[in-house]
Amino acid sequence: MSDKKYITPKKQELKEILTDIQYNVTQENGTERPFNNEYWDNDKEGLYVSIINGEPLFTSHDKFDSGCGWPSFTKPVKEDKVLQKEDLNHNMIRTEVRSKNGDAHLGHVFNDGPSEKGGLRYCINSAALRFIPVEDLEKEGYGEYVKLFKE
Repeated sequence: MSDKKYITPKKQELKEILTDIQYNVTQENGTERPFNNEYWDNDKEGLYVSIINGEPLFTSHDKFDSGCGWPSFTKPVKEDKVLQKEDLNHNMIRTEVRSKNGDAHLGHVFNDGPSEKGGLRYCINSAALRFIPVEDLEKEGYGEYVKLFKE
């Protein structure tokens, strides 16, 4: 799959185009409330992209119900789409997940995911994502990802 350029707007522009919760989560490392967010229980087929720049991050094929109240995935669409870094906030040791090109906070990754799928749980804030249903991938410019849903 080809990698097109995903342009990240400047901070001031992000303040204007994102909602308060989207800005807080992606730019200020915030967290939305569990079970009270857009995608925690979304079971439609499609692609989850960065709300910041449209960069593809996760697919519905790798989404599962972890019971935590946030969208959970076993892996990113491509490993090099996300970065991991140590997070020592809130008196915990966790691994933060950030989008590579947008440098947006997405959530955290934990080692309590389904063992048959590698054991990871990417716990991601809905506010950091935009969902594109599989039937809209072509018209939204993500046609190259359609084949992921035909396998």
